[in-house]
Amino acid sequence: MATIVMEKIGRLFINLQQIRQVPQMLREAVPSMPGTLRDGEVPYFFRERHIHAGYRPLHQGWRYYFLTLFQRHNETVNVWTHLLGALLVFMKASQLAETVDFIRDPHAWPLLILLLSSMGYMTCSAVAHLLAAKSELCHYCFFFLDYVGVAQYQYGSAVVHFYYAVEESWHRQVWGIFMPVASFLCCLSCLGCCYGKYRNYSLPPWVRKVGQVVPSAVAYSWDTSPVFQRLGAWVLFHGEPSGNDRALWFHFGQVAFFLSSAFFFTHPLPERLFPGRCDIFGQGHQIFHVLLVFCTLCQIQASHLDYVARRPLYMRLHGDSEAAFFAVLYVITVIACAQIATFMAGKVRQLLSCKEKAK
Repeated sequence: MATIVMEKIGRLFINLQQIRQVPQMLREAVPSMPGTLRDGEVPYFFRERHIHAGYRPLHQGWRYYFLTLFQRHNETVNVWTHLLGALLVFMKASQLAETVDFIRDPHAWPLLILLLSSMGYMTCSAVAHLLAAKSELCHYCFFFLDYVGVAQYQYGSAVVHFYYAVEESWHRQVWGIFMPVASFLCCLSCLGCCYGKYRNYSLPPWVRKVGQVVPSAVAYSWDTSPVFQRLGAWVLFHGEPSGNDRALWFHFGQVAFFLSSAFFFTHPLPERLFPGRCDIFGQGHQIFHVLLVFCTLCQIQASHLDYVARRPLYMRLHGDSEAAFFAVLYVITVIACAQIATFMAGKVRQLLSCKEKAK
């Protein structure tokens, strides 16, 4: 009996010794991470207004920037808000796939485009915020990728609004031009954002911001016009959404969340009021991310409710072939935006090459 007890104590001691070695094993497996820097220690191009610390050093290995996913720096929250948002959309897509036939039902393809474009823009955003600190060229290229993600999400928003949310009166006025115009505005928005970033050195900040915001605002107004028209009709004639049309509550939600997010995107609050206090948490761009995720989730829910409840209407308005055309147009739009981003990346390489030669 005593021998058995001693053997168990010996095994326990060995296990405890192994547990004590775990921190040492982790330190050996993961390289030491350089600390974050203050704004004066990084080039001017990488500094954000009113953010004084939490910057990552440049020109480290790719492994370092991937591992900063788990480090505390001034982009951590921006990365995780959209990573978690993409995960929420994926979970919602998996839930919807139990009742929606995304493969054999063409009328479900616009909803599928919205789900794919939502996961796409959040993933592109997370990648940009995670990896753009490596170098100036990487900063440009990854945020160009981010703008492609935003543009294709604009298309996803347009197609579900036009397909499921549109009223017959508005459909008669814009039939045949709505989605081609939406596709063009997506490309224009991508170009405006890329060009504004490219002219970062030579244009005042407000000019760059206008170049980025105005095309996106025009695209949003057009893409969401079916929802605005439908909500306006209910407010004017009924006072509030009917209990039988639950989708309208989520359409109200997506509009409110988007307009709120746009405010924080264009205004550096609250960091402007508390400079240096929001270096890690509480930046306006972080709030923008969170509100945009809520906007997207409301939009997906509203579109699904419309997909279920308004089927007789949209089947009559769109027939059996428009969904396939919209899906092809989505692919064309993504390719066009990617080409715009690639072209602008080439312009950036030329710019940086000229700067290097001028030194």
